[in-house]
Amino acid sequence: MQIAQVIGGYTLGGADLLRRAMGKKNQEEMDNQRDVFVAGAEKNGLARGRAMQLFDLMAKFAGYGFNKSHAAAYALLAYQTAYLKAHHLAAFMAANLSAVMDDTDKVRQMHDDALANGLRIQPPDINASDYRFVPVDRQTVRYGLGAVRGTGASAVQAILAARKAGPISGLFEFCRRVDKRHLNRRAIEALVRAGAFDALEPDRARLLASAGRAIEAAEQAERRKTQSSLFGEADAAQAEREALLDANPWDLKQRLVEEKLALGFNISGHLFSVYEGELAGLPRQPLAQLAPGEHPVLVAGIVVEARPQMTRRGRMMVVKLEDRSAQLEVTVYSEVLDAQRERLKTDALLLVRGKVQRDMVTGGVRMIADELLDLAAVRARYAAKLRIAMNGQADAQRLKELLTPYLAADGPACAVVVHYENGDASCDVALGATWRVRPDDRLISELQAWLAPDNVQVVYASAAQSG
Repeated sequence: MQIAQVIGGYTLGGADLLRRAMGKKNQEEMDNQRDVFVAGAEKNGLARGRAMQLFDLMAKFAGYGFNKSHAAAYALLAYQTAYLKAHHLAAFMAANLSAVMDDTDKVRQMHDDALANGLRIQPPDINASDYRFVPVDRQTVRYGLGAVRGTGASAVQAILAARKAGPISGLFEFCRRVDKRHLNRRAIEALVRAGAFDALEPDRARLLASAGRAIEAAEQAERRKTQSSLFGEADAAQAEREALLDANPWDLKQRLVEEKLALGFNISGHLFSVYEGELAGLPRQPLAQLAPGEHPVLVAGIVVEARPQMTRRGRMMVVKLEDRSAQLEVTVYSEVLDAQRERLKTDALLLVRGKVQRDMVTGGVRMIADELLDLAAVRARYAAKLRIAMNGQADAQRLKELLTPYLAADGPACAVVVHYENGDASCDVALGATWRVRPDDRLISELQAWLAPDNVQVVYASAAQSG
C-alpha cells in the first residue's frame, strides 16, 4: 500500500482497493489497477517499463506474501498451543472447554480429545463445580455447571453464592438456600439429569420426581420464617415434606438419554453399552476393525446424526454411526431409504449390512448400506432362543403370566429356555413348541425388571453372519 501511495500516486482508499484486488486474485481488476498504477508512477517520474516491472513484482508478492504472513502467525500460535497442551494439559483443556461451552458439538469434541490424552473429566457437582471448567490437578478437570443446558450464568452464580455458607447436603436444602429469583425448575431438573446431585443422592429418578416438591417446600419455608414452631409439629411436618418421592429407578438407557438432554452428549457412559451384552452373541464387525472389502458385513452402532442429501439418484441419507470403538459414515441411497426410513432414529441402535469402501476424502472407511435393521427386526429374524435364568425365583406362574401375551403360533418366534440352579445343581429346561414367543422388547423389559437384566439373554443363530 505504501508503494502504491508514494510511487503510484494512490490515495489511502485507492491503495486499499489495490490491496483487495491483489488479495482476491481478481485478474480483471488487476489489469485496471495496472493502468492506474503505471500512469501515476509516470507522473512521479518513473519510467513506464520500470513501473510495469514494479507492479509485476507487487502482484507476484501478493500471490504468496499474504499467505506467508498468515502461515507465520499461525505457526507461532500452533507452537504456543502445542507447548501448553504438552506441559499444562489440564489447564489448557479446561480453558478450551470453557471457551466453547455454549457449543455442545465443540464441547464433546474437546471432551473426547481430553480423554484421549489421558485426562479425567469429573462430572458436574453442585458442591464442587464452578461456572466454567476448571483444572483440579495436572490430570483432572471438573465439568463446569455453565455447560449444563438450561442453567445460565445467573443461576450458576446464585449456586456459587449459596455455597459460601457451606456445602449443600441435598435437593431440599439446595432449593432453600439458592436464590430462586435466578433458579427455576427447568434449571434444577437439568442439573439432576446431568448428575450434579449424584454425590448427594445417586438415584436421579427420585430427585427428578421430587424437584417440584423441593421448590414448593422451599417457598413454604420462606413463608414460615416469621412463624414460631409449637411443640415441634411444624418441624415434623417439614421433615415429612422434605422426603424424596419414590420413583422407579432409571435403567442405564434412560439414565443416559436423560443425561444427554442436559449435556448434549454422555459423560457417564455410552448408549451402545446398553446393547453390547445382547449383541455379543451376534456376529458383527466392530467399527474400529472395518476394512474395505468385496463382501457385505454387519455392523451396529448408535445413530449420532442423519443428514439428507440430494443426488442424481434421488434423495439419500448420510448416517453417522458410533459404537464405543469408532465412528462410521454410512451412505443410504433412496432405494433402501424409502423402504426402511422408520428405522433411522437419532440415539437409537441401528444395524447395517453393507459393503465397506475406502473414503478418499478422509482416508478412512465408509459403508454403502444394503439393509437397515433395528433391534426388533434383528430379534425377529435371527433370535434362536430366549434364555431366562431364574436363580432363586422359581415362580412358574409369574413366568407364565409374562410369556402368555407374546406367544406366537406363527410368524417370527424363538424358543424359551429356562436356566435354573440352586446350591446343589443347575439345569436348562427348554419349553415346548407351544411356548415359542415373539422376542418383543416389552417382553424382554418385563423379564429384566423381574429377574434383572443379566438374567435375560437373547441367543442369536449363526445365520446372522451371512444374512
